[in-house]
Amino acid sequence: MSAKHKVLLPQPIEKEAHEYLVQNNCEVIVCSKCEHDEVAEKIADAEAVVLRTGIKITRDLMEKGKNLKTISRTGAGVDNVDLDAATEHRVVVTSSLGANTTSVIEHALMFILALSKNTIKIDSEVRKGNFKVRYQNLSSDVREKTLGFIGFGRIGSGLARICHDSFAMKIIANDDYLPDHVKKSFSDWVEFTDIDAVLGKSDYISIHVPLTKETKDLVDYSRIKKMKKNAFLINTSRGGIINEKDLVKALKEGVIAGAGLDVFENEPIENESELLKMENVILSPHTAALTVECTLRMAMEGVKRVVNYFNGLPHENVANPAVLDL
Repeated sequence: MSAKHKVLLPQPIEKEAHEYLVQNNCEVIVCSKCEHDEVAEKIADAEAVVLRTGIKITRDLMEKGKNLKTISRTGAGVDNVDLDAATEHRVVVTSSLGANTTSVIEHALMFILALSKNTIKIDSEVRKGNFKVRYQNLSSDVREKTLGFIGFGRIGSGLARICHDSFAMKIIANDDYLPDHVKKSFSDWVEFTDIDAVLGKSDYISIHVPLTKETKDLVDYSRIKKMKKNAFLINTSRGGIINEKDLVKALKEGVIAGAGLDVFENEPIENESELLKMENVILSPHTAALTVECTLRMAMEGVKRVVNYFNGLPHENVANPAVLDL
């Protein structure tokens, strides 16, 4: 029998995914704590890492992984992997791109509806015995409003289709990386324009771009100021895309009506964050993709790519394709 391939799990994964590795000739190494020092010790023997979001695989960790061949993200984002270092060390980085699409779409839609209906405020008032809150008309319709997108990939376009078809919402979007032929396929119901126009025309803005050097602080105070006063800003992508200090300032000043945030510049969100005190902001702890079904789906795709790698099958969803030419 051939030697077992050693796979490191900095964080536990679902039982079915763990068992899949064991059943496919893998020795699974599990960290008791998802902390740098323990990962640094255990990555030395690993050929593969199945990675969630609890830790970043940095250059120094990569250098300690002398036998490391592949890192498989259970999620879609790879911002917790140093891709340059991975390429230099000939480590193939993959992700479960697309596995979380429907779950994140549902979460973003929840934000749109909950903000529009002022769900948190109304629920709170009813619990206080203020049934007369119903006469204040605190909610609004989404039907025929304008929904704007920064990023129009799988998640953005999927959410747009639901809102367009179900609520007759007008859709406008910015995505400088979307090929022209793809944009053309949406041309009968989506208006593509620049970011500032999207911000200025929309009643809701939903962000669906990865966190990169180019998108860091993409939505700052100057851009939020371009939004309508009754508009809502929604982010289920990555926290650093919105400058949080600028968002807090804008919300305090009434520049926009509110926000729905699943992601933050620092996670967990700091206890002193002023966002925690704001009634016009709905917060969730980076859980858009963490449904029962999606968590298992992402984990299974992550471990299957590792097993396929060891079996010499073609790589899928490679985040650093330059490594394949080395």
